[in-house]
Amino acid sequence: MPVEDSIRAVNRVDTGAVELCYELDEGDGPVLVLVSGLGRSHVGWDPEFLDLLRAEGFRVLRFCNRDCGRSTILDDAPRFDLAAALRKDRSVVTYTLDDMADDTAALLRALGIDSAHLVGTSMGGMIAQMVAVRHPSTVRSLCSIMSTTGARHVGEPTPEAGALLTTKAPEDRDGFVAHELANQKVIGSRGALVDEQWRRRTFERVYDHGVHPRGTGRQLMAIVASGDRTAALASITAPTVVIHGVVDTLVQPSGGEATAAAIAGARLVTIADMGHEMPPGVWPEVVALVVANAREGDPALGGSKGRA
Repeated sequence: MPVEDSIRAVNRVDTGAVELCYELDEGDGPVLVLVSGLGRSHVGWDPEFLDLLRAEGFRVLRFCNRDCGRSTILDDAPRFDLAAALRKDRSVVTYTLDDMADDTAALLRALGIDSAHLVGTSMGGMIAQMVAVRHPSTVRSLCSIMSTTGARHVGEPTPEAGALLTTKAPEDRDGFVAHELANQKVIGSRGALVDEQWRRRTFERVYDHGVHPRGTGRQLMAIVASGDRTAALASITAPTVVIHGVVDTLVQPSGGEATAAAIAGARLVTIADMGHEMPPGVWPEVVALVVANAREGDPALGGSKGRA
């Protein structure tokens, strides 16, 4: 399968700490930032999902987090060490979610974007949460999907799902795709939401754009070392919707419940048969929720000026 034209051209911005690979739509509509999850480059977002967002008037900005895709890969940083991450040993843990949130805010500044709507999945939801905490003026609305607060005993993976986090994928393309498809049998959606062809296309795009297992390990260390964000989330004032799959085994639904409880006025929506992925069958509902939430804080989308 050939690499798509949309991922051949690579735009990069120096944020001061790292260089981030990104794609930004042309136009003058409100910017919606998509923040990717663990080890996932910006091409993991499906083109048809992006078109649904564009049809609602958004300019979509997507990017590769540090240590992922074609952004800066910290090859000289230490290898994965879960015990060190739990100790928050900064001699080994080279960055945290705070640093990744600062990357996102720095990207917006570099592109001349004063504020935007943020949508993040999994680790991307954690990063988006911390952008809203650390850089509140840049966030018009927040959508946290299949994510959690970092608190113990909420959003924890099942033992079978948790074991996947430290299982290395094969290095060849076919092996990587087969590995990821097998993982989805554990953490993915169920019933009518299962879409194997869509999954395969997604994993092929991600592989072609570049996968970096050691970088993914460092991102996982950043999540663990960042700890409990519950108290910090209480400061968020941006309109917030929290979306979670009922059958998510990697970040169990209690993570979404805790996130919504931590943010005043946040709305929690659970989706039956959705696992730790966002398959085509849920796109219309997700887009409708993103738009309704964004309208609370964006006059350009026909909403009020914000939430009291």
